[in-house]
Amino acid sequence: MTTNKTNISSLVEICAQKGITRIVLSPGSRNSPLAIAFNRHPKIQCYVIVDERAAAFFALGMAQQTQQAVAIACTSGSAALNYAPAIVEAFYQRVPLVVLTADRPIEWINQGAGQTIHQRDIFKNYILKSYELTQEAKPKTEDIWFNDRQINEAINLAYFPKKGPVHINIPLREPLYDLVEKTNHIPKIQELVEVENTLSKTVFEKLKTTWEGSKKKLILCGLMEENEQLNTVLEKLDTDPSVTILTETTANLWSEKFNPCIDRLITTIEKREEKKFAPEILVTLGGAIISKKIKALFRRLQPKEHWHFDIAGEEMDTYQSLTKTIRTSPEYFFEKLNAENSLVKSDFQKTWNDRNDYTRKRHNQFLKKVKFSDFKAYEIILKNIPIGSNFQMGNSAGVRYVQLFDQRKDLSYHSNRGTSGIDGSTSTAVGAAVASGKPTTLVCGDLSFFYDINGLWNPYLPSNLRIIIINNSGGGIFRIIPGPSTSDELDEFFEVTQQRTAQPIAKMYNLDYQKADSVESLEKVLPKFYRKGKKAKILEVFTPRKSNDKILQSYFEFLKKNNER
Repeated sequence: MTTNKTNISSLVEICAQKGITRIVLSPGSRNSPLAIAFNRHPKIQCYVIVDERAAAFFALGMAQQTQQAVAIACTSGSAALNYAPAIVEAFYQRVPLVVLTADRPIEWINQGAGQTIHQRDIFKNYILKSYELTQEAKPKTEDIWFNDRQINEAINLAYFPKKGPVHINIPLREPLYDLVEKTNHIPKIQELVEVENTLSKTVFEKLKTTWEGSKKKLILCGLMEENEQLNTVLEKLDTDPSVTILTETTANLWSEKFNPCIDRLITTIEKREEKKFAPEILVTLGGAIISKKIKALFRRLQPKEHWHFDIAGEEMDTYQSLTKTIRTSPEYFFEKLNAENSLVKSDFQKTWNDRNDYTRKRHNQFLKKVKFSDFKAYEIILKNIPIGSNFQMGNSAGVRYVQLFDQRKDLSYHSNRGTSGIDGSTSTAVGAAVASGKPTTLVCGDLSFFYDINGLWNPYLPSNLRIIIINNSGGGIFRIIPGPSTSDELDEFFEVTQQRTAQPIAKMYNLDYQKADSVESLEKVLPKFYRKGKKAKILEVFTPRKSNDKILQSYFEFLKKNNER
């Protein structure tokens, strides 16, 4: 048996036919037809998470790992608004989510009815598109056709031309719990036929001529999912001495030929030598870039050409120098270019590579003498994450520390860098661990962890999940970035100093808990922490609040010393 709401049973069947196998439901009455229908469908796995914000980030983590759309469904009223942080993250991270919000009958909006607000287009600024089903869909009417068409279109749009969240608002009348043996309506499935965007011979030849006419070309890679084909193509392209490739951890690209630690390298470039590092052609791939240093550098240098590759054709002029948005996949273009490209005599790649080698050497020298701190803790942790792990990076200071260390080929790097908020890091990691089944480590700050405690409020915490909290007693990022550190309000209003620990939280959610507060204790505890067990685990690393920023500052100063250059 299933719900007697034809529009709901149709929605569930279309989801199943289009490969949506997971939905995260939050309890409520108005969405009960959705819960009944999804739960009773044999091809769909249901998860129930009370807190809608945590539920949406949990779904985001699952979709992030599988690159398949995950549905979320909530009751009417303010419940829907709690989805907003995860939806905006999915929008800018380009992760497919199907957002289902149950609603009260539309005639009761603004009439004093409980849990009744304006829900149509509620996410309009950060959703690919919003839809609303008719609230009374009787069999053999155009309402059924209209609803089926909207559902098909919404799910198709979550995948193409770019992935992202879509919203379907569903007004429902009582009764809500009535059942039928089976629905008589079989919905039509509208298949989306994806096509590749290619370049005409004329356009390609024009780009190729410009490319080969330049001796200084730089490819900057931002947030994207793993792409072996692109990785291979870029490695081959990097045999051209006029090409250098810079990658961030979230680009999930790796080669010994690439330059992965942008901030570490850029901080050593003095103004007098900037021109020799300046590209004539800047090519950007993927989404947002973490490094503020590279943004500032290229905004100053203003490359003659800036090509941005985006299959959806969205223009992103991060460096105020955009000249071309190329609406095709970068692997298609560079594979074609590799087949015909003539190597250009240049020392541009060598200039970047030599500096990368120098800063790596200085980096390793600094690590040998640095005291226990956030910086030292990250070094030890990054060495000990198990091979083949999914690594979830917390925001603010955390992801920036990770960017200073050479990327590991055997890890998958993920972080909520679509909008870069600290909310939802734990929930996302839990969802990622559930969906991937891989060893999953989240490393985040104390405020980020405490902010998302409800990410642990669910029965799905898997034994492959490890959470490492860098507890420096507040928002350490505010001691690092310029401005707040000189303010009288630093401790109370920005850093928000606190003395809480995660131990009571671990006990509350029945998780194993360990702690460390020195090099020796951290190195000793990590093997035990990563040993297989029946529970998820938390490791809390206590670092000195007032020295972390000084150590990081001394690190950058150490890199800049040019006695050996």
